[in-house]
Amino acid sequence: MKTRLPLFLVLVLGIVGIVPYFSQHPVIQGSENFIRNDLIRIVAAFALILGLGSLLKVHFDKITRSRSNWQYSYVLIIGFILTSIIGLLGGRTGEGFLPTRIGDFEFHLQVIFENIIVPLGSTMFALLAFFMASASYRAFRARSVEATLLLVTAFIVMLGLLPLGDRISHHLPSFVQWIMDVPNVASKRGIGFGIALGSVATSLKIILGVERSWLGGSK
Repeated sequence: MKTRLPLFLVLVLGIVGIVPYFSQHPVIQGSENFIRNDLIRIVAAFALILGLGSLLKVHFDKITRSRSNWQYSYVLIIGFILTSIIGLLGGRTGEGFLPTRIGDFEFHLQVIFENIIVPLGSTMFALLAFFMASASYRAFRARSVEATLLLVTAFIVMLGLLPLGDRISHHLPSFVQWIMDVPNVASKRGIGFGIALGSVATSLKIILGVERSWLGGSK
């Protein structure tokens, strides 16, 4: 029963999710709107609670067992508790009954987002730039014909996007634009088709019960 019920629900909901793309019947479209606007929100709310509970459990366990970098778990737990209290009682912009202003200093959720989350996100993307540069250096090594072609194309594109490229040749920027519009778009569409076909195949395997690893087993 623990296996058959989830498989049955996945089969039924998978079919219900597919049918609206092939039929414009008002009943089918109405059920689609109900699932998307109401049912998924309810499921997402329960999933959010489970996710937050799992997050806290993992970090409490990390502190208890003194695992690697366990000190940072205190930062996560304290930040989680404080932001939860401010969000639930103080509101997003301070409209709740909990005071979120001390003089000219405000600490409601919007202020936390703009002054903590946004700078942290910017820092993360700034660090990713160095990882991308390192990965590009390894990928652009001319070890094969494909790698050499990638290296030459990247050099031409970077040169054509610089003001120096227009001074070398007036045709270089237009040639670079052609590379971006034709071969680049064609390769992106090919990758997109591959991802779409893989997603369809994986979805069918899950809906039909062929793929059952999501149940927690190996079969």
